[in-house]
Amino acid sequence: MANVAVIGAQWGDEGKGKVVDWLASRADVVVRFQGGHNAGHTLVVGNETYKLSLLPSGLVREKLGIIGNGVVIDPEALLAEIDKVTAQGLRVSPATLRIAENAALILPFHGALDRAREAARGDQKIGTTGRGIGPAYEDKVARRAIRVADLAEPETLSLKLDELLRHHNTLLASLGAETFDKAVLLAWLLALAPRILPYAEPLWIRLDELRRAGKRILFEGAQAVMLDVDHGTYPYVTSSNTVAATAASGAGMGPGAIGFVLGIAKSYSTRVGSGPFPTELHDATGQLLGDRGNEYGTNTGRRRRCGWFDAVLVRQAVKVAGINGLALTKLDVLDGLSELKVCTGYRIDGALHHHLPAAPRAQEAASPEYEVLEGWKGSTRGARSWGELPAQAIKYVRRIEELVEAPVTLLSTSPERDDTILVRDPFEG
Repeated sequence: MANVAVIGAQWGDEGKGKVVDWLASRADVVVRFQGGHNAGHTLVVGNETYKLSLLPSGLVREKLGIIGNGVVIDPEALLAEIDKVTAQGLRVSPATLRIAENAALILPFHGALDRAREAARGDQKIGTTGRGIGPAYEDKVARRAIRVADLAEPETLSLKLDELLRHHNTLLASLGAETFDKAVLLAWLLALAPRILPYAEPLWIRLDELRRAGKRILFEGAQAVMLDVDHGTYPYVTSSNTVAATAASGAGMGPGAIGFVLGIAKSYSTRVGSGPFPTELHDATGQLLGDRGNEYGTNTGRRRRCGWFDAVLVRQAVKVAGINGLALTKLDVLDGLSELKVCTGYRIDGALHHHLPAAPRAQEAASPEYEVLEGWKGSTRGARSWGELPAQAIKYVRRIEELVEAPVTLLSTSPERDDTILVRDPFEG
């Protein structure tokens, strides 16, 4: 049996929560390997809706959940999320949740700096959630981060806070923002330590044991390839690598452990926040897609920008992230449209391009070249087999497969967990 890594193949919000939940029921352990609490998965189980930010989705299915070293953790947000889902009936304890002892922490000044920078950018805002994820990753690579294991060493915390506050208070003061007091932060961290440390361990040991025992491991990614800090629409990206290769480094395993890479893509395109979006629609069709798709961010509440399916970007994601198969979601949102458009290239200064250039101005100037496809009159909502789909819907899916050069492995036809057409079992490799 293969392990499976699930990543977004567009700009995030592709419906990973449902797919991960569907796969988690068949996995033994679910690992979050990058990102922070700006990412969010919504899982609908029966009459209960769970909105998760840091907690691995497998906890909903009573599977072991692991937060890997590639994640940056806001300890207060994590504890609040644990309290919230516990009140909903989930069991979250050190027996069901483990956290990498070498994961870096998000501290209050990270969020303050994030928000102050965005305010200073004015019209050039990146569109961050202001939760401190980027500044926390900056501290990690600058080798001054406080990590989970440090919570057990008050002297280490004190020394690291000295260095961190010299850096962050200087930046905050230059931006006209409030600075932070060391004594207050130290007391806060020491108070949190007894609640966080019971979850911590050197996870690479446990994961190696699970792999050797033949357990099924599901790697759960946050955001998506087009928000990858290297391969996305920089600088309008997240602060971590979101491609499948990060599942190994972000969990503490070798690259051979990843297994099948499943990319999640909507049957159309959406994006939250700023940045280039070549196929964005500002007309009634864009409004219709947003309304039908309930396009609001799980954590941000911001309405997503909507547009036609961009085969150029998804093909790019397939190549750079090593995607073996796609899970195509929200096909039912397209029901009843007389025609559909798929982007097959971009015009930039008159020249045709079949990839999105890295330069920001070229990205903004990209004008989509469309292939027009016939829509369908019947309904795809709730379909659980190919035989229940209208013929034109099948043709649409098949054409997407050709254009992105990857097979559709799963097809989702509603938010309900079981409204899924399985073409190939990712766990079978």
